[in-house]
Amino acid sequence: MPVNLQQPDRSRLFPVPGVTLAVAEAGVKQAKRRDVLVLELAPACRVAGVFTRNRFCAAPVILSRAHLASGQPIRALVVNTGNANAGTGEDGRQRARAICAALAEELGVNVEQVLPFSTGVILEPLPADRIIAALPTRQHADWLDAAEAIMTTDIMPKATSRQVMVNGKTVTVTGIAKGAGMIHPNMATMLGFIATDADVGQQALQQMVRDVADQSFNCVTVDGDTSTNDSFLLIASGQAGNATIDADSAAGYAELHDVVRDVAIELAQAIARDGEGATKFMTVTVEGGHDRAECKQVAYAIARSPLVKTAFFASDPNLGRLLAAIGYAGIDDLDVDRLDLYLDDVLVATGGGRNPAYREEDGQRVMNQPEITVRVKLNRGEASATVWTCDFSYDYVRINADYRS
Repeated sequence: MPVNLQQPDRSRLFPVPGVTLAVAEAGVKQAKRRDVLVLELAPACRVAGVFTRNRFCAAPVILSRAHLASGQPIRALVVNTGNANAGTGEDGRQRARAICAALAEELGVNVEQVLPFSTGVILEPLPADRIIAALPTRQHADWLDAAEAIMTTDIMPKATSRQVMVNGKTVTVTGIAKGAGMIHPNMATMLGFIATDADVGQQALQQMVRDVADQSFNCVTVDGDTSTNDSFLLIASGQAGNATIDADSAAGYAELHDVVRDVAIELAQAIARDGEGATKFMTVTVEGGHDRAECKQVAYAIARSPLVKTAFFASDPNLGRLLAAIGYAGIDDLDVDRLDLYLDDVLVATGGGRNPAYREEDGQRVMNQPEITVRVKLNRGEASATVWTCDFSYDYVRINADYRS
């Protein structure tokens, strides 16, 4: 079961004026399941996004990038689960475009004003005809319905919401995400959509989505596999009545950025908490590096190590595996004699070896917890970075072995 992750409270997921949600049952992978989500956007909405860096990126990623680059205002997003439409070549692109065209015709907009997104099995033809047939029959939805409609192997829907004062106006920020496996940067390691009713300039919105992704979704890993379909979109409807926030705005940008970041971090952590088969949620913090990139490099070496992750599943304080991961992280001039390694509040290693005061029962106490922090002090600079991950259990293998069943 997910680690300390609760069902979102529907009553606390605030609507975002200018964004209308609807879901449909298309039978993409199985019958009688809401597997299509449509977000219809008011004309004044601005949209910015970041996408996977996997070279085998999916057809909807290719089209979404192109449609965003066209400069036309985006009027709708259409998301399907059950099929990734990846590894499908030109045929996949044509099917994705046909879905965009069908929704565009219904809404009375241009095809370039619709962004497609898909998640599910790779290398399978997308049943575009079923999705197109379902579009006119979609039902009005709220944000929890939307989060449920994009789930694949997720056990729990992922949604959260905030309200904050920006330039004297109450601004709403609400987001959803999906992801439980094939989770690793770059980019956002899943599908994520955050909407706000704030008025934000296009340049500021793009800057914000990139920065927020680097502080949230690009700080989570489940299994070290970067998906073909990763997409993170930030939508600003402009209906809150605040003065337009530009990239160089002295007022407003920082306040909105921080709340969007907090929403994204909560969603990113929810992905790790709901990692396939997860029983433990781990925070890995690396401090005292030359720069943040170096710290993330060490943190990810720990967080994606199968030996580390299986030890945490077993609650086994076989903590030499942590040292090994730090050592092979690729920091060639790392002085291990200056390094300190903590498990929560327990100093495990210092001065290049085991802390003389470390006791196995102290490590065991921490390893028995459902949430654990690994802290590494490199003691070679001022930079730091944090990533989030989960353990590897028997169920991770079972889920992925049976994924297409």
